[in-house]
Formats: sequence, C-alpha cells, structure tokens
Amino acid sequence: MDAIRIYGGNCLTGQTKIQGSKNASLPVLAATLLINGTCEVENCPNISDVFHMLRLLESLGCKVTREEGLVRIDTGQLSACDMPADSVGVMRSSIMLLGALLARTGSVCMEYPGGCVIGKRPIDLHLRTLRRMGVEIVENEEGFCAHAASLAGVLHELPFVSVGVTENLILAAVLAKGITVIHPAAREPEIQVLCAFLQSAGARISGAGTDRLVIEGVDSLHPVRFHVPADRIVAGTYLAACMCTGGRVFLQDAPCQHMQSVLECARRMGTEIICQKDGVLVAGRGCAALEEGLITACYPGFPTDLQSLFMVVMALSGHSGWIEETVFENRFRIVPELCRMGADITVQGARAYIRPVNRLCGAIVEAKELRGGAALVAAALAAEGTSIVTDRHYIDRGYEDISLSFRELGADIELA
Repeated sequence: MDAIRIYGGNCLTGQTKIQGSKNASLPVLAATLLINGTCEVENCPNISDVFHMLRLLESLGCKVTREEGLVRIDTGQLSACDMPADSVGVMRSSIMLLGALLARTGSVCMEYPGGCVIGKRPIDLHLRTLRRMGVEIVENEEGFCAHAASLAGVLHELPFVSVGVTENLILAAVLAKGITVIHPAAREPEIQVLCAFLQSAGARISGAGTDRLVIEGVDSLHPVRFHVPADRIVAGTYLAACMCTGGRVFLQDAPCQHMQSVLECARRMGTEIICQKDGVLVAGRGCAALEEGLITACYPGFPTDLQSLFMVVMALSGHSGWIEETVFENRFRIVPELCRMGADITVQGARAYIRPVNRLCGAIVEAKELRGGAALVAAALAAEGTSIVTDRHYIDRGYEDISLSFRELGADIELA
C-alpha cells in the first residue's frame, strides 16, 4: 500500500542527519549535461525526483552510476533524443534540461513537464526568455521542440522572480556567446549552489546570491567533483515536527545560515533554537502566538515549501493565527485533510485562518503534494490515535525515508 501509518503522541528525541538538498541536486545534475566528460556529485539524495532525473539523463545517452551518496554522470555520448514522457510528466524540474541541452546540443524535444499540483507554474516565461537568446520553439498540445544554431547573451529583465527561470537561463547562458544579465534573479541558496558548481567547472558568473546575475559565456567547461549541501526544507520539516510534538532534536548538518526566516519564526513561537557549527538544536513545542501572522515570500523570506508544516504547528499552538501564501495559489490543498483531523482552518483568498483546537485526532488523510504530505505526517505524529497518510509517493519525491528518520527519533511510524 502506498501509505504511512502513524500512532501519534510520542515526543521526538535524538539526532537525525539531514540529507542532501533535492532543490540543489536537480539543477546540478542538469548542469552536468554542459560538460563533456564525467562529473561526480556527492551527497545526492536517494529520492524519487533524483531517480527520474537520472533516468532522463540516461535516456539522453549519459552513463550514470551510483554508489552510496555519490552519483557519476558521463555525458560523452550525449545525444538530443526524446526523453521518456513518464519521467518528464512527473517532475517539474525536467524543464531545466531545456537550457542545458540547447547549450550543449542545440536542439531538444520534450513533453510539457509535470510535478506537484501546487499552482499553475506555466513555462511561458522559460520559452519566451530562451527565444530572446536565439532559440526557435515550435509548440503543440503535448509539448514542444526547440532549436538554436547558437545562443546569444542578452539582458533579461524578468516580470517577476522565478527560481526555475533563473536556473534555466543560467544553464543556457554559461556557454552562450557574449554576456547574459538576469534581473531580478532568484536569490535562493539552490541558485548559489548551481552557480558554485558551474564556477568550479570554469563558468564565469558573478552576483550569485543577489538579484542581478551576470554570466560571461565561455567556450567549454571541465569535469568536476562537487558536494551538494544539506536540504534546508528537510531540516525545516523535522524542526516543525519537533515543534508539533515537543522534545529535543539535533538536526545534523542543517544549514542554519540559509534558514534564518524559519528559525526566527520558530523562536517567535517559543521553541528553543541553538545554531551550532554542525547543525541546529531544536527543543520544545511551538506554543506562542504569531501575532503578525506568517507570509511566504521568495528567499530570504519564509519559504512556501514550509508553509503547510507551520500551518500544523499553528493549529497545535493553542492560539489563533493566519498564513498568507504569495508564491503558489494551491498550497492550501492540505486544509481539508487537517480539518478531517480536527483542525479549525478556513481559507479566504490567499489567506488561511487558523483557530485553536484542543487536539488533533487520528484519521485517514491524503497527501496531495510533496510538502503537504510531509505536513500531514507531522500532524499525525502529534495527534491522538492512529493516522494513515495515503499517496506516500508524493512524500518520496523529496524525503529519502521519512518513516525511518522519525522512527529513529522515537516516533511510532511504519509503512502501510
């Protein structure tokens, strides 16, 4: 059965090692297509999204081998053929292969990418900006074909900040002729990781971590060995779960420097947070009110990927509160499932209003997307009785083994 069974009520105690970053690994894996040779990517998480990305690379002629925590990608036999629709269709991140393939081979055909249902996330801006760099694109109902004899650097003044568009333009620009400027560029740590990988391979990029990226095209890149940092969203997941259940948990390797908005929110809710050189210590429940509410935003603001988890924390805090979602319009799909567990939450437009309840109760609930599914697991850990979270495959997209990790922290949880 594609589900997780949780017997709620246990405090979380102990230590868990935070896996490599999903949102950094995927663009780095795509970036290996730009390099003729073998790259090694360390600390690459063993999750289904990475599996699908590696399958896409293999379909393009790459030779992929995997050891414990290490992926080798040999792109020497790269060919621009059609990619398997089932892998493209389940993973939004497949769109970033477009910029890399155009830069390396000059042509690509693919179906429209899929992924979690958390918002529209159209690819129009990806295609429009690439057209400005000299790409010819022919679309149909199922997908598109793109071709470019060469790519030319241009100034991109984007209508809004987009992580995906920023990544795609970086991948297209590093081998383009001339200089590419991206403004406003996404500032997320994962963008900085992608730039660091490319710079280690010989790319000329300045401005990583700011809203203005400048990329001077080079003729070629060389193979590298690169270490992916820990996943700040996974760290935030276990932090929020500890806030729901109480206890004391050390998040080994948690990237404290990239979690400031989340850590500050946790402190405001009364949880003890101690940043250390090798991770973050979390102690106590989140029992204080967030008087000013919670508003998601692009980095360095509060991440939309942790919004549903902190909705659970707020539902259990004993206080009223509200959350405003400014990034993805469908992030509130978790609300009916939490209400099935006894939460009192209503949605009005882009805001969810949370009112206090005495407790959450075990129930059968459905994961409808990746982070919402993890949030339901956190809610079940704190609820009275037994819960079953169905459609576990959504959670597997971003967590190596969420059941094992929580079990090691004292939770009564198993696959069902």
